[in-house]
Amino acid sequence: MKAFSSKHLLDRKESVQMAVTIHDVAREAGVGIGTVSRVVNNSPRVKPETRERVLAAIDKLQYRPDPIARSMISKRTNSLGIIVPFFTRPFSMEVLCGVEAVSARLGRELVLYNVETDAQRDRYFSELPMHRKVDGLLIVSLSPDDTVSRRFRDAELPVVLIDAYSPMFTSLVVNNVDGAYQAVKHLIEKGHRRIGFINGLIEGNFKFNQANDRLIGLHRAFGEAGLPFEPELALTSEWSRIGGKRAALQLLSQPKRPTALFAASDMQAVGVLGAAKELGIAVPDQLSVIGFDGIEVSELLELSTVQQPLQEMGEVGAAALVELIDNPAQTPELIRFDTRLIERHTTGPVPSSTHDPEAQALRESEAPPRLVVSGSTGPIPEE
Repeated sequence: MKAFSSKHLLDRKESVQMAVTIHDVAREAGVGIGTVSRVVNNSPRVKPETRERVLAAIDKLQYRPDPIARSMISKRTNSLGIIVPFFTRPFSMEVLCGVEAVSARLGRELVLYNVETDAQRDRYFSELPMHRKVDGLLIVSLSPDDTVSRRFRDAELPVVLIDAYSPMFTSLVVNNVDGAYQAVKHLIEKGHRRIGFINGLIEGNFKFNQANDRLIGLHRAFGEAGLPFEPELALTSEWSRIGGKRAALQLLSQPKRPTALFAASDMQAVGVLGAAKELGIAVPDQLSVIGFDGIEVSELLELSTVQQPLQEMGEVGAAALVELIDNPAQTPELIRFDTRLIERHTTGPVPSSTHDPEAQALRESEAPPRLVVSGSTGPIPEE
């Protein structure tokens, strides 16, 4: 236990007694305490000249509102909650960066609720509407069912969904179907016909729709190109590097292995690169690899990928939640984000050793004409 001198205690008592109050500010500015409160809470119902006078008094007296007292009066905590599964995953971290940037700019505290089990998710969905520890809630990649949605709505707790959808809430979603379609179409245009797919597992009861949507996109690209879907070339794994590597080792060990692999996430694609290296398969000369998400590591490894605007989704979601807190009567809206194909160094033409007449014909039709000079044994090199 710390010991304090009598002088220290007297100094503390004096400093407490001299603490500036809202009454002091009101007296200095020549207004009522209600006006000071409205200025502090940024209410528009204050004349500009009066606001300036109150702000000058606050600055002169160095008045600092008590956040606990303010929350008791306003019934607000000045904090935003965010429920996110497996928040250490790069996908979640990039969304969180966007959320944090906006919450910091708007002076809101951020309270993180990490979910790794069904029980954790259910507890948060049950307790948060009752306890109101936050002013509003962002829910990432988890779609609450109708019962849970009604619980949030009845508690009048503002909710915005990111990477998930419910008609009851403002929802931010990415066009996963089109993103996967673009990835597979890119491989087909490179001449690949034997394309493997590593999808993500549906973990627990979380009901992630992303895996389903990306499989639909693959089927669409196959159907458009007249290619059959070969079940032996499609596996599921954890949304992780280790899971992607295990699945890739299995696919690449087949007698007639795929010439290209599409992974449902960048981290799984990183695992594919590891498997190819272990098996001595050169990327992209012998195997093309493309991922999905566009996380930072994809740029570092020069991985071809489908870019999701992850940080932008976090920023827009946080801004939408703050707006909803201030204007609760807003109608829920669906906000869609497009993906973007980014071709880097892990995708290339189908290997020339592949015995596929259709692919060979496509390669020959797309190859540039060879200009041969008399007496030359090959094409003129480009300058």
